[in-house]
Amino acid sequence: MNRLILKSLVFVTFLLSVGIPIQSAAAETTDQAGSNGSVYNLSPHPLLSEKNGIIVLDYETMPVLGYEPLDLLGYHYLNRVTDGIYVGIGGYAPLVQGDYGGFMAFDATLQAQKKIIQNLFVNVGFGAGGGGGGKSIEQSKAVSGDGGLLDAYVGLGYDFNSFAAGIRYLKFRLSNSAVDHSQLDFYVQVPVSYCIGPYGYSGHSLTPSEQTGLDELIHGSGENVLSFGLDNLVQLRPAGENHSTINLFDMQYSHYFPDHAYAFFDLGVGYHGIPLYNQVLGGVGYRLNVFPRVFLAGQVGLGSGGYAPSLIDTGPGLLVYPKLSAEYMFNENFGSSLSCGYLFAPDGSSKNMTVGASLNYHLSLDDRSSPDGEALNDIVFHGFRINMLQQTEVNIDLVGKNLHDLDMLSLQLDNVVGDYFYVPIQASVAYNDFYGYAGYGELLTGLGLQSKYTPKNRFQAFAQILLGANVLGTIAKLELGLNFSLNDHFALYGKVGHTASVDIGNQYDFSSNSFGLGLSYRFSVPSR
Repeated sequence: MNRLILKSLVFVTFLLSVGIPIQSAAAETTDQAGSNGSVYNLSPHPLLSEKNGIIVLDYETMPVLGYEPLDLLGYHYLNRVTDGIYVGIGGYAPLVQGDYGGFMAFDATLQAQKKIIQNLFVNVGFGAGGGGGGKSIEQSKAVSGDGGLLDAYVGLGYDFNSFAAGIRYLKFRLSNSAVDHSQLDFYVQVPVSYCIGPYGYSGHSLTPSEQTGLDELIHGSGENVLSFGLDNLVQLRPAGENHSTINLFDMQYSHYFPDHAYAFFDLGVGYHGIPLYNQVLGGVGYRLNVFPRVFLAGQVGLGSGGYAPSLIDTGPGLLVYPKLSAEYMFNENFGSSLSCGYLFAPDGSSKNMTVGASLNYHLSLDDRSSPDGEALNDIVFHGFRINMLQQTEVNIDLVGKNLHDLDMLSLQLDNVVGDYFYVPIQASVAYNDFYGYAGYGELLTGLGLQSKYTPKNRFQAFAQILLGANVLGTIAKLELGLNFSLNDHFALYGKVGHTASVDIGNQYDFSSNSFGLGLSYRFSVPSR
């Protein structure tokens, strides 16, 4: 499949997923504005609205001509945007077959699902994205091709109320590669619900007297924590060609339950030692409050990761990661952690001691106390944006050589801090080749400056500077852009930028210009 056709299919998937939520959101009430002068009607209707989605897990094994079979765990989050229609993102990672440690693929997915008889339902879906990886250069080219991913499926499932399970017929293809296979696989769906407020209410506080009608939505919602940090893998008796310490950018989302247990999802990407080493993990943990400002936590993660097994031997990719951490809370929302752990590949020789540090952002709806023991009564709405876009890198220069354009599927989370600043986290994966190889990706974070949002002005300008890693090492990116509001929750998102390598661990001089166009989903999350 040539690049133009693949790019068109990615755009079709994106445009369909964009069009559906915009049409759905247009039917919502527009009475609510924000702290910029408009008034929200808190009663009798609650300010918060409940949203629903599903976590989908599946597993398949695909033959690869000339190599061992490739087994993949699929993990996706699909948000329900209207009755029977879901859109979301996710990925695929190898576990226990062959030597595919470090292979990763990510996609955007559109799914339709309809109940047919009682709890029996059918679904059909389509996804597009990119990825790559392999044991060696030759295997990577054979397995990953150009890096473009297309998958489509039709399935049958049964809803058991607390979860659903079923079988489906899946078509999975990596463009110009040996992976082009159709098969039956098994999948599980777990329902998820959450509450959000209007984007225009970001930064506004509700006093106890204004909270009437919110109690039912708030009670028992649990705490959510976003962590961003640096992790360091110290290899123990490495059997691969690379013996250096691997430095990672690390992001973790944790959801806490009433008994102090929590579930988490973690993504780590290397920026030095092995640039763009990657790992994705999920698991459970438990936290103890030992002093008013100090927490101790232990967690165990299970997932997949690596690079090329010839450099770091994670075998087929399966990873196990127990970790301990100690957190000091600066205030009710921000804390800092130090951690240590042991990361190992059960089916490979890779064994690593880990040490790291992170900054943690806490969001909680339940009544709780501040780190000093004082009651927290006010609810504050914190603004977020999830930006999904098609991004193209042009004028790429690698050590004086001009390369062809690079097409990427990008996702950016913005944490709005006040009227004029935000903290962006951006992840991108290419769906065509970079310098002849599949699997190019970027992970960056930084600081953004924006014009103040008002419902009367559809335009909101922004500028952001980002630091992170690509496959070559550490990079910096400067971007300028514009949001065009469609309604309170949705906006068109466009930007231009320039990327350049920096000296921290970079082996190659890299620069490019970029432009991107997509959709921004905006909301606020209340916390005490």
